[in-house]
Amino acid sequence: MESGAAGAVPGRFPFPYTPYRIQEQFMEALYGALEAGRVGIFESPTGTGKSLSLICGALSWLRDWEEKRRQEEAQLLALGAGGQDGLTPQQARPDTAGQPDWVTAFVQKKEERDMVNRLKEEQIRRKKREDRLEKIQRNVQLKYAAKRKRCEEDEAKRLLQLSKEALSQGAGEGALDLPDHNEDELILAEYESDDEKKVVAGLEEDDDLEEEHVTKIYYCSRTHSQLSQFVHEVQKSPFGKNIRLVSLGSRQNLCVNEEVRRLGTLQLINDRCMEMQKNKHEKKSNEENEGKKRRVSHTICPFYSFEQMQFLRDEVLVEVKDIEQLVSLGRETKACPYYGSRFAIPAAQLVVLPYQMLLHEPTRNAAGIKLKDQVVIIDEAHNLTDTITCIHSAEVSGSQLCCAHSQLSQYMERYRKHLKAKNLMYIKQILYLLEQFVAMLGGNVNQNPGCQAVSQTGTVLKSINDFLFQSQIDNINLFKIQRYCEKSLISRKLLGFVERYGGPASAVKTSKENQKLAGLQDFLLTLQQGSDKEGTPQSPPVEGEHDQLRTSSPLMQIEGFLSALTNANQDGRIILNRQGTVGQSSLKFLLLNPAVHFAKVVEECRAVIIAGGTMQPVADFREQLLYRAGVDPARIVEFSCGHVIPPENILPIILCSGPSNQQLEFTYETRDLPQMMDETGRILYNLCNVIPGGVVCFFPSYEYEKRVYGHWEKTGLLSRLAAKKKIFQEPKKANQVEQVLVEYAKCIKRCSQTGGQMTGALLLSVVGGKMSEGINFSDDLGRCVIMVGMPYPNIRSPELQEKMTWLDKTMPRAAGQAPSRVLIENLCMKAVNQSIGRAIRHQKDFASILLLDHRYTRPAIFNKLPQWIRERTQVKPAFGSAFAELRKFHRGKLDAL
Repeated sequence: MESGAAGAVPGRFPFPYTPYRIQEQFMEALYGALEAGRVGIFESPTGTGKSLSLICGALSWLRDWEEKRRQEEAQLLALGAGGQDGLTPQQARPDTAGQPDWVTAFVQKKEERDMVNRLKEEQIRRKKREDRLEKIQRNVQLKYAAKRKRCEEDEAKRLLQLSKEALSQGAGEGALDLPDHNEDELILAEYESDDEKKVVAGLEEDDDLEEEHVTKIYYCSRTHSQLSQFVHEVQKSPFGKNIRLVSLGSRQNLCVNEEVRRLGTLQLINDRCMEMQKNKHEKKSNEENEGKKRRVSHTICPFYSFEQMQFLRDEVLVEVKDIEQLVSLGRETKACPYYGSRFAIPAAQLVVLPYQMLLHEPTRNAAGIKLKDQVVIIDEAHNLTDTITCIHSAEVSGSQLCCAHSQLSQYMERYRKHLKAKNLMYIKQILYLLEQFVAMLGGNVNQNPGCQAVSQTGTVLKSINDFLFQSQIDNINLFKIQRYCEKSLISRKLLGFVERYGGPASAVKTSKENQKLAGLQDFLLTLQQGSDKEGTPQSPPVEGEHDQLRTSSPLMQIEGFLSALTNANQDGRIILNRQGTVGQSSLKFLLLNPAVHFAKVVEECRAVIIAGGTMQPVADFREQLLYRAGVDPARIVEFSCGHVIPPENILPIILCSGPSNQQLEFTYETRDLPQMMDETGRILYNLCNVIPGGVVCFFPSYEYEKRVYGHWEKTGLLSRLAAKKKIFQEPKKANQVEQVLVEYAKCIKRCSQTGGQMTGALLLSVVGGKMSEGINFSDDLGRCVIMVGMPYPNIRSPELQEKMTWLDKTMPRAAGQAPSRVLIENLCMKAVNQSIGRAIRHQKDFASILLLDHRYTRPAIFNKLPQWIRERTQVKPAFGSAFAELRKFHRGKLDAL
């Protein structure tokens, strides 16, 4: 294969099996987009091997790109010393227009020497890394040397502890001179500090951590399970043995310190981790300050060892590992997987990470991710616009605002004499902001928010500037406040303060201080009681809740809201949601223009690929995200492929009327009519008579599904349905979904084996619920998918209304339609497409799809169905012909089986 030559690509991709033709087309289009530096929207239906196509297409390009770079470097190094013959004009000729010839020649020679030296340095670093990884790969003794070293250290610590215990037993009267408990902690910490000094000295000699980021591909998806699945596909691919891959995740997923993991919530885990790091650095600085006698002893994390994390980094780069394997390795080597994996980023060729880490710039920077000239692939991207909106929106409740104000006020009072003037100034400004925010909700920050009734309830939307003016904070520089919060770590210091003085066991030195701080815990408890939805008194929280309340500071969430207020006025709105009490009320920042946060990604990256199983309608991505982010239309490329199943394996039908000729139109006004609910029931009953296995029926909302279910119970239809198929309902609670699916699958399997009157199961699901995304109803689990009505979003939602108004003001009409109308239709059809794509999961699968509403026949709606479904869809005005077609389809498939 000719390296880097896009024309040589077709049919030459390494693949674990003979690829489908549509997979070859996908990889060819992907390779071309990466080579040309495009922004691509790629659609490949679930079940067509999209993940493998992404892996083999993208990594083939990366392999060829690296080979081409190596050849260019070798050419430059060979010819650079002899003149500029081997250098391109851009590489060799700086801008010396108008300068004398001798100046131009001198500058050119210097540029050539600098470039050659830079290439030599890069080669040395690369060779050093490759040698180190190869050594680890081949030398089993070295591979486990760090583990043995750690065991020796643990044994040394154990012996030290035993010797101290022996001393304490035989000391007699001298026992009074033994160190107290805090000093006992210090002795163990000194041992670790000495270890850390050696490690840091070693790091200074090893410049690997400062190496340049190699050209890499960042692959991100929505959930950790999807990322793990992708990593397993990489492991099985032809690239699995040679690719340097690192999986990134949150502390919640990667932390191996059981004491920290037990805290449960992400914010508490993050806070505790940062606190333990700070303790370690403080111990180090105390060690260095020999003149200081006072040393503070705090808990530090035993897994935060640079030497061990370097070892883990190399292990990650040598062999592809998913999150679970990374955590196991961290436990085995006693190294932190969260930080160890980050050390592997510069040398990695493929970085696998969740959306939040890539799309949120502060998180991206904190992780050490550099997008300049790199490739980004965003998978499962059908909700990308909404995801960016959610990541950058922020909400704070009245209870949180009052709680933060109380904590910060008492913190300032206690440490006023020790705080510098500038610190006091910023704290007072933050307190003022909190006061004004609570006032905007109609409350007083000094009173219990749970007891303050709101006089004017309802929802009000304001522009950012209007909110700043009306809350009288327009004279405060929020950028400076934001920077102060980041640099001073005030929320973490406040957390430590609450941990120390928020609990009943806290020892306070003076009675005066005791009076100031004793009420903090009580106040926090009243805040929790006051935030109860019904406003009724609550019993004191159980111990776990008490600890969580005591050890979490709401200031961190408020910092997110303050950061959101720095967005441009036209890009967002503030929603004042005033409920029964101030504690229940909230302030929310709604991002209207997600493109402002996506712009930097597409600007910096060499290429961006937005991929998914169902990307229709793609107009949203083009117009709301890419064009607004400043992407040149000529840079955008779209690719959509069909499905691998033969046309005869799918039967999509748009049904316009039911068995009694009732027109099917489930509008908000008509869907609750008894005749509409009866007609829906009759359709389901008829279908359950002829369709074997599982039938999945999607309703627009939980409320409507509950209403229809109740109506069928009253009319007796439910019992008739239950005689044919056992009925399951999608639960609202996520932790119950798995159990329902297991029972649903068991019932279908049992019915297929035993035969009889019961032919399978009927699952009543909800669009946008737990089962409309990420759940596969393959084979008998989903022989028919039914969509009841059109799941339009709630246009009474203030957020949606504001988004519609904003689009109509900022975007032109498309094909005679207002942008707000297009938005509503797109949101509806995205939800439909996600739901109906659940049934067909592999090449030999088959299923029917029934859309119950005549409005699906409208061209603007019909054209937003996925192409592979749209091409095979039949429109049936009457139920009789549709029923005959469905019976024929399923009987034919059963006979074939």
